[in-house]
Amino acid sequence: MLIKSRVAIAVSAAVALLALSACTPKEGDKSAATAAGADKGPVAATVNGMPISEKRLDQIMQQQAVQQGMPDNAETRKLVIDNLAMQLLVAQEATTKGLDKTPEVQEQIEMTKQSILANAFVQDYIKNTKPTDEAIKAEYDKVAAQSGKQYEARHILVKTEDEAKDIIAKLKKDPKQFEALAKAKSMDPGSKDKGGDLGWFDPRGMVPEFSAAVAKLEKGKFTEEPIKSQFGFHVIMLEDSRPEPVPSLEEVKPKIAQQLQQQNLKKLLDDLKAKAKIEITAPAAAAGAAPASASAASGPAMSAEPVKK
Repeated sequence: MLIKSRVAIAVSAAVALLALSACTPKEGDKSAATAAGADKGPVAATVNGMPISEKRLDQIMQQQAVQQGMPDNAETRKLVIDNLAMQLLVAQEATTKGLDKTPEVQEQIEMTKQSILANAFVQDYIKNTKPTDEAIKAEYDKVAAQSGKQYEARHILVKTEDEAKDIIAKLKKDPKQFEALAKAKSMDPGSKDKGGDLGWFDPRGMVPEFSAAVAKLEKGKFTEEPIKSQFGFHVIMLEDSRPEPVPSLEEVKPKIAQQLQQQNLKKLLDDLKAKAKIEITAPAAAAGAAPASASAASGPAMSAEPVKK
């Protein structure tokens, strides 16, 4: 239905501009049409003698497939050619009327040109400036050296400090009660039925109070004072700890290369800006106006319970 509706729109437009398609463009029109739709190479169609290249058609088909899921078949290619033909015809008419010389259109053309050139610069940099194997290895070693510990622990979450102290008193008499007490007392629905078991976790994924308490515990020991967090009071038992697993260099090499490339590109752009003479003469934004990205800067909300990453 989507393709058919687009075809109908293109046909309607073609009928409306039928008179234009029958005209032979003037020399100035040919220049505008060539700039708008012609590339060297095989030709997919011609409009009043002006070519639409197969390269241009293939590029548009690929773009539409990615952005809108449009299938690449004879019907959709005809639709794209029809739309390009209409665009060429109208561009020729705009040039005939001298609209390409107006300040407004000239400014838009210049803005489009700047955008294309800036994007071309970035794509050229990405294509031709690859991080060396030595730089990737150095970054890998730095990240690997910063890896910390993972912990396996159980916890019991209760509402009040007195409840937590009562549980601690029971554990001092018999630490083996931990699982049963967790099932009976804990408010954490994710671990309650598992005897408080949290499995292996990265402490950076927990609230700070919880992470700090776990890091101080010895294997097989529990917290002898209630640990207060935004969720309530925790009693924590450390089951085990281990170094954080580090993936091999080959596993993460593409990701590290991409990150280094982005960092290097940012540095290059920052250097260009620092060396440039930029004078802002536009009036300042209204006082008190919030930046457009303010809401995004607030970050994601924390989860309601300590969970594994």
